[in-house]
Amino acid sequence: MAIDLKAASPQEVSIYMPYYREPNRRQALPYAFSLYKQGEITGERHIEGSTPVSFMAVWRVANLPMDISLCRVTFEGDADMSYEITLDNTEFVGYLIDVVSNIRDKGYVDFPQTFYSKLFRIKLAASL
Repeated sequence: MAIDLKAASPQEVSIYMPYYREPNRRQALPYAFSLYKQGEITGERHIEGSTPVSFMAVWRVANLPMDISLCRVTFEGDADMSYEITLDNTEFVGYLIDVVSNIRDKGYVDFPQTFYSKLFRIKLAASL
């Protein structure tokens, strides 16, 4: 599932810049913020050894970094497989930066594992 993203303006993302220190995250921020402003994405959850599971994520768009985003993710178009999460905008936009990286590096739309851990309220084992 390809997605064509345009970069948000420097004025729009400047308020978010202090929250992302790494150069690669700062480079992806204008695209992630543009994605954030759309309020929804459709993608596929890739699970090792299994076929991808389609999802649609929708969220309420707010303007300030410390505003709260409510995001709902529905898998396979099934309302019974719908989950909600609330996050500070900076954290959610950070996950969208990871989505942009997935699009660039892997060619598909998917959130990172840490997003799903929070969404499903699963504790990840610490990496050694």
